[in-house]
Amino acid sequence: MFRLLFGLGVVVVILTVYAAVDCAVFDRNRIRGIPRWAWILVIILLPVIGPVLWLLIGRGRRTSAASTGGRITRSMAPDDDPDFLRGLDRAKDQERRIRDLEQELADFDKMDPPTDGPSRPGTTGLDPKKTEPGDGDQPGRRDA
Repeated sequence: MFRLLFGLGVVVVILTVYAAVDCAVFDRNRIRGIPRWAWILVIILLPVIGPVLWLLIGRGRRTSAASTGGRITRSMAPDDDPDFLRGLDRAKDQERRIRDLEQELADFDKMDPPTDGPSRPGTTGLDPKKTEPGDGDQPGRRDA
């Protein structure tokens, strides 16, 4: 009988210490009923009932982000999180735009310059390497 009472006493002490420490470090915005200091007094002065009341009543549940000032306090799966899904859409759009731009650049690279006559305004149709001598093509010149 003594062992049973000793074991129950140890369980009560452990429960009381756990509840008191939990109350002391618990988020003050989630404590329900009475202030923190009052909960600690209830836990210590009522050895079995106090910790049970704290665990059942005093510990508030996590709430939504709107009531906690914009912080998300509950864990959410990625496929349920609208911000995460919007980020995926943005990443897909950006990847699509990059692919389109790369394709345009590749198309520009494939375009051959016109060979017979000028096709663009402002061009003479002359190859710059076959210009008149004296236009900077002097032999022995270092800056050319």
